[in-house]
Amino acid sequence: MTGCEPFTPDDIPGFLELAADEGWISGYWEFEFLLRSFPQGCFVWREAGEALGYLTSVKYGKSGWIGNLLVRPEARRRGVGRALMERSVSVLLKHGVETVWLTASEEGAGIYRKLGFAVIDSVNRWTGCAAANLSRSPDLLDLESVRAVDRVGWGDRRESLLEVTCARGRLHTSSGGFICCQEWDDGLQIGPWGCLIQSQAAQLMDQVLVQGEQRVFLDVPGGNFTANELLLQRGFAVKGSALLMYLGHHPLYQPGSIFALASMGSMG
Repeated sequence: MTGCEPFTPDDIPGFLELAADEGWISGYWEFEFLLRSFPQGCFVWREAGEALGYLTSVKYGKSGWIGNLLVRPEARRRGVGRALMERSVSVLLKHGVETVWLTASEEGAGIYRKLGFAVIDSVNRWTGCAAANLSRSPDLLDLESVRAVDRVGWGDRRESLLEVTCARGRLHTSSGGFICCQEWDDGLQIGPWGCLIQSQAAQLMDQVLVQGEQRVFLDVPGGNFTANELLLQRGFAVKGSALLMYLGHHPLYQPGSIFALASMGSMG
């Protein structure tokens, strides 16, 4: 058999091994969430029983996010990625999605442009050194207030993503924002991080981080100039960049209130 098949839990280890070879930051918990939230949008391309390509997607309200498009090196430039993308977009639109999001490298953006995606912003990978602030207890998850801030930036309700990411990290809130610090094997991720009152952004960052030598990383919209300036002041540096692209209805996107994405490119 050759073609697109459902992504199953048995496929997770194979993807994570391939993703590690590519230097991607991804974890088993992400796929548990994706397969629980939108299993019909997660695919594997198989030939003779072997998984050659992977793609996941998830739906939030009228928005969808495509992530984890990864094809084995020996199967690239054979149309596998395009076939997975076409299938994913078709499923998302069938389920009522009006705007589809993804991030792409400059080199890989061509396949998405051919499918009708347009660039709306860039996303920069910032890294630095610090440590988690364990002296202050995390706040209880108030999903409604977190959702309200997040919705201003992305223009849609993303409760399921916010709940899973904030629950696995240390969440701190203010009157006009929130910040979450998630632990990974190779460092600390800052995100999701949203703030409507930009003067509170530094205060929120100080609630989750203190001086230290642990690796810290976060993905930040290029259009959030306050975030960029704050990170430079704290000694962070840009280590990579991707394009933020969308297909369909022009989103109500306000990058000035998005200080860090909730995931490292896979879920928004």
